[in-house]
Parts: sequence; C-alpha cells; structure tokens
Amino acid sequence: MTAPSTFGLSSEARNLHWLLTNLVEEVPGILSVAVVSSDGLLLLSSDPGRIEAARQTSDDRPTGPRGSSADLATIVSGIGSLTVGAAKLLQFGNVKHSMVAMEEGSLFVMSISDGSLLGVHGSADCDMSVVAYHMALFVGRAGHVLTPELRSELRKSLESAESTGSGR
Repeated sequence: MTAPSTFGLSSEARNLHWLLTNLVEEVPGILSVAVVSSDGLLLLSSDPGRIEAARQTSDDRPTGPRGSSADLATIVSGIGSLTVGAAKLLQFGNVKHSMVAMEEGSLFVMSISDGSLLGVHGSADCDMSVVAYHMALFVGRAGHVLTPELRSELRKSLESAESTGSGR
C-alpha cells in the first residue's frame, strides 16, 4: 500500500491513516479497506493501486473489487444500513459486525462507536478470525478519536487528494 499523504493533518488523522496502513499491510489476505461515516461518506481507504494490482489472477479472473474504494464504501454503507434495519425490525439490539462469505472472497463490516463503519474485503484464502480480530483492534483504537471534527477533516483531505490525484 502506498501511504496517502498526511502532510498538514492533525495527529489524530495521521494516527488513523497509520492504523489503516498497518491493518492492510500486516494482515494476510486483506485486499481493500474502507472507513465510512454514518451517513455513507468515505473517510479513509486503502490504496486503490493495491486493489488494481490484486484484481487479476493468472487466469485473468478478477479477485478484488471491480471498482474504486468509493464502490467498497457504497457496499459497506448498504450492508450497514440493511443490518441496522434488520436489527431494529427484529428488536435484537445494535449490530456489532457482519460477514459475507463468497466463493472468491469475504466482506467484513464492523461498527465503530460513532456509527461509522469499517469495511474489509478479504481474499478467498484469508483467515476470517484473524481479519475479524484485527478489525476489532482497529475499531477499539479508532472509535474514541473519530469525532465529528476529525470526520470532517478526513473527508476534506480525501476530497483534496481526489481533486489533485495525489496520495492515492
């Protein structure tokens, strides 16, 4: 993963970028990661270059998300919304995490304390328990610092990176 530029960001924002980079680089089988705000906006994501590099196998079948990290954020937001609605309908309390196991990979969605979501797309051979454990560590470390001010800063830095094409 090529680390996005964190120049000019607060120490909390730099720490979240570091946590995300560490999650992707240290956990085998993770293809992409997105942190999504409670209103569905992408706040942090893994390097789209890593997604593109992981998309092709030797037989040219796609192995990663077919689109950008914004596409992963949309999927994560949709799954989060669907499961929150189901939990309310069934009166089962708050959703802690969701997992979708597919033939060619897995998708994990975990709630962060402020209503934001952490979404991870894993390869077919990833160890789901290891991914879930490291996601819980991320959530535990990130949840208490993800304030409205920090969410706004992250969103602005992502928009700035998208408009300049830097850090991504």
